[in-house]
Amino acid sequence: AMKINQNTVLQGQRVTLVPYTSAHVPRYHEWMQSEELQRLTASEPLSLEQEYEMQRSWRDDADKCTFIVLDMERWSGQACADEDCMVGDVNLFLTDAEDPTLGEIEIMIAEPSYRGRGFGKEATLMMMSYGVKKLGITKFEAKIGQDNEASICMFKKLHFKEVAVNRVFQEVTLRLDVSDQERKWLLEQTSHVEEKSYVEPKLPAGVPET
Repeated sequence: AMKINQNTVLQGQRVTLVPYTSAHVPRYHEWMQSEELQRLTASEPLSLEQEYEMQRSWRDDADKCTFIVLDMERWSGQACADEDCMVGDVNLFLTDAEDPTLGEIEIMIAEPSYRGRGFGKEATLMMMSYGVKKLGITKFEAKIGQDNEASICMFKKLHFKEVAVNRVFQEVTLRLDVSDQERKWLLEQTSHVEEKSYVEPKLPAGVPET
């Protein structure tokens, strides 16, 4: 099951990836009120209660792996809570029951001031490396809105190739098959990443335990 990462922290140069816990929900919920993010992620706004439900289902779901992306510099100072260092999230979905080696990857840098600064790229590389090493992924797909040029461009820099365009959903599918050479490259790109164990943030009073 994908609970595999519930105690994992991945620490990179710019970003730290932590499991998505209920302490992260309020900030996440705030992000998803943005019409731009709803459009970019093709999602509907949820109530806060629904967002807590969603977080629980994500945590327990066997075919999803989610990390919240934190600003490494702010977070490692420990001066600020996870919630105040959140910049986005990165997800891996096992979308094909017939093929557990195929992972669909999604990255969202929700904080506008963090876009175009390499945060998304590092988080995506870290998640791919994790998928290859821990989950046995050998093929990645990314589905991105046609007008999201920055994201398409980033995935192409990570060696993904455009394989399909869906005019109805107005999205592009990019794919990367992880050959030995790609695997070596990926592990080199993420050789600085440290894996640590996660201490779940204390919940503020009045928030239901999950």
